[in-house]
Amino acid sequence: MKIIESKICELTGIKYPIFQGGMAWVSEAKLASAVSNAGGLGIISAMNANAEYLREQIRKCRELTNRPFGVNIMLMSPFAEEVARVVIDEKVPVVTTGAGTPGKYLPQWLEAGITVIPVVASVALAKRVERMGAHAIIAEGAESGGHVGELNTMALVPQICDAVSVPVIAAGGIADGRGIAAAFMLGARGVQCGTRFLSAVECQIHENYKKKIIEAHDVDTIVTGKTLGHPVRALKTPFTRKFAQMENDTTITPEQIDQFGAGALRRAVQEGDEQMGCYMAGQSAGLVTKTQTVKEIIEEMMQQACALLNQ
Repeated sequence: MKIIESKICELTGIKYPIFQGGMAWVSEAKLASAVSNAGGLGIISAMNANAEYLREQIRKCRELTNRPFGVNIMLMSPFAEEVARVVIDEKVPVVTTGAGTPGKYLPQWLEAGITVIPVVASVALAKRVERMGAHAIIAEGAESGGHVGELNTMALVPQICDAVSVPVIAAGGIADGRGIAAAFMLGARGVQCGTRFLSAVECQIHENYKKKIIEAHDVDTIVTGKTLGHPVRALKTPFTRKFAQMENDTTITPEQIDQFGAGALRRAVQEGDEQMGCYMAGQSAGLVTKTQTVKEIIEEMMQQACALLNQ
């Protein structure tokens, strides 16, 4: 199979220009190492966990792979300060960031030789992190699962590609080789996928979660949390429908809604809770129809992308 030549591969030392998204409660050492071993960039999510958890996951990942991997740091985490130090101490090669601007930590990461690639949802933020010294940028459209912005991938990616000089990775709605080919035609030099990897054999989520992803159709996701200032895309379930109803009820306070949603993702990932779990997923869930190994997923996507781009 012909390999797509990409600045992202040169920058990160990976074989294929595919990043695995940093999904809270999902992206741990086993999944990340499997993606890295298959030629992509596996990413461990630091989520809202403390330094000890992240250090353990990094060391476990290193036991499972000798290939490059990354850590995703959610900048709004109460432990952001300490996990920002852990990636330096543990010599993590790549850091991606979300839920904020990494300006506070960028100088020390750059000094440590870490490749820093923030996730952004607007041109303005892309320009800002480039000025700060980011090596590349992940442009994430609203089709993605989890926390989302306003612009869709098709509109966002080319505008960010036009606005910055560093390589751009497209994210949001990409789950097969057609999505990779489209991203490259829009100017991206790589892609980040989350939802597609939820069905992977190596993904440690509850079987109920995998089953829901595989059975999902095109209109089976919903965005909640807009009134709270942090919109999230997830599958339509009793939990998300109730959450949406609460948002539209003026007698219910934002604090009550936040309390209702606390722990919902963990309940989905670890317990497979059908009623109170939040099954975060992107609009590409309808393209995920089977369980495969990470290696099979990546090779299938790359074969399809190469065939299309070679035409």
